[in-house]
Order: sequence, then C-alpha cells, then structure tokens
Amino acid sequence: MRIRLAFSPDSDDIFMFWALLSGKIDCEGLVFEAERADTETLNARAAAGELDVIAVSIARYAAIARDYLLLRHGMSVGRGYGPVVVAPGARELASLEGARIGVPGLRTTAYLVLRLLLPRFEPVVVPISPYARAFSAVRAGEVEAALLIHEGRLTYEREGFARVCDIGEEWARLTGGLPLPLGGNAIRRGLGPELVAKVSRLCEASIAWALAHRAETIDALLATESRSDLALDRAMLDRYLAMYANTDTLSPPSDVPRAIEEMFRRANAIGLLPEIPRVELA
Repeated sequence: MRIRLAFSPDSDDIFMFWALLSGKIDCEGLVFEAERADTETLNARAAAGELDVIAVSIARYAAIARDYLLLRHGMSVGRGYGPVVVAPGARELASLEGARIGVPGLRTTAYLVLRLLLPRFEPVVVPISPYARAFSAVRAGEVEAALLIHEGRLTYEREGFARVCDIGEEWARLTGGLPLPLGGNAIRRGLGPELVAKVSRLCEASIAWALAHRAETIDALLATESRSDLALDRAMLDRYLAMYANTDTLSPPSDVPRAIEEMFRRANAIGLLPEIPRVELA
C-alpha cells in the first residue's frame, strides 16, 4: 500500500524521515511516496486532506483536527528557544507595535505565538524560499523586522541583524516554563486505526534510527542539501538538529501536549482560533 507523505525542506524534517525513505528500516510492506514544499504551502495543502501524512505547523493543526490526528513521533519542540524576531539594530519587541513585520506565513506557529506576545502589528508574508528573502525584505525597508523560522534563526547574526526577541524564550516566560511545540506530523484519520498505528510505529523507528546513526544521517543530509543560499555546514546542521531533532522528537513528554492545549486556549481567548480543538496524539 502506498502512503503519500509531504514535509518541508527543513533539516529536521528530512532527518526524521531519511531512514524511512532510504531503506534503513523495514517499512513492513508499505511504500512511502514523499514530496517536499515550504511550511506555509504544506499548511495550505493540509485543508484538502489528500495527503496521508503531512508535516504542519502546530498552529495549523487546530484547523484540520477533524480529519487528522497528530502523530506522537516527529514533533519539533523548542525548550526556552524558538523562532526569532530580528531587525537591523537592537530594539525592544514593544517598539514594534503597529509596525510591518515579515512573517513566514499566517498559518505558522511562529506567527500565532508572536500574535500572543505582540497583539498589534501588520504582518507581511515573506516566503521562506528562497532562504534569504526575509533578510532582503528588511534591508529593502519592506518591513521593519522579520520573524525567522528554520535555520534562519541561526544565521541572522552573520547576515548583520540583531535579535529583538526569541519567541520560544518569551513563550516559556509567559506560560511558566512550557516548551514551544512548533511543528508536527499529521496523519489522516481515514487510514483507519490499524494503518495509523503502523505508520506511527514506522515514524518512530525512522527517528530512532537517525538518532542512533546521527553522523551518518548528517552526512547524507549535507550531501543532498539543495538550498544553495543557506550555506549550511556541518557545525550549523549539528546545532540545528540538536535543537529540533532530539528525544522530544522521538517521543514527547506530557508537557508537550499540555503546551499545545495552552497555545490553543490562549489563541481562542483573543479570537485567533474560533474553537479549541481536542489534541489527539496517534
């Protein structure tokens, strides 16, 4: 049976699925057909429900919960860190009230959490592909600041920008230390309980293999990296994967679903979510 899978070009996404797609683990008779697209494109496609497994922003899961379960294995979680808001020079987040801020998409977790921290600003969607587009938008004066996700949160200093705030750090302060669940893999409910359980088990096995063979997986990721403008090196990739492809990714503890529920509750309270969905982990 074929399972249609989609995830982003981000390093932690391919880290999770590399063993599954490269024959390192037994797929138990399933054939996985994978495609890749940027985060906001995936968030938009999730509404159609045609993909069996799709990487989505946790914020987006609220809108697709009727058709998808959230896989326990494969979440990207920040513990006291996360996406960053950057500007040409040092300033306070409050100084950006009412300002134009570049965001990676209106369905992303990063945008939702920034709204919780700074309710009044004008979002300007700046696609994350090409990678350098957010930096160009700030330099050109199209926006006063930019919200960076994925590897951009590690490269802004070499691009000459100053950090305004780390929204993962601010989220932890706001919630009494909760982690920031940023992305996860959603699986179509229509596959049925047995197949959902099987795919979940294979995702866990793939992540476990990558963690156990980290150096080999990093070599493979560097060899196949297609984002030429990112200038990704081994040290950066190692640091990034330590942040977002770790034991939380393999199997998150109870504070992660609790953080998702808290995020949805806070978003609903200020009108960003029409209802609070039930968080169900497959």
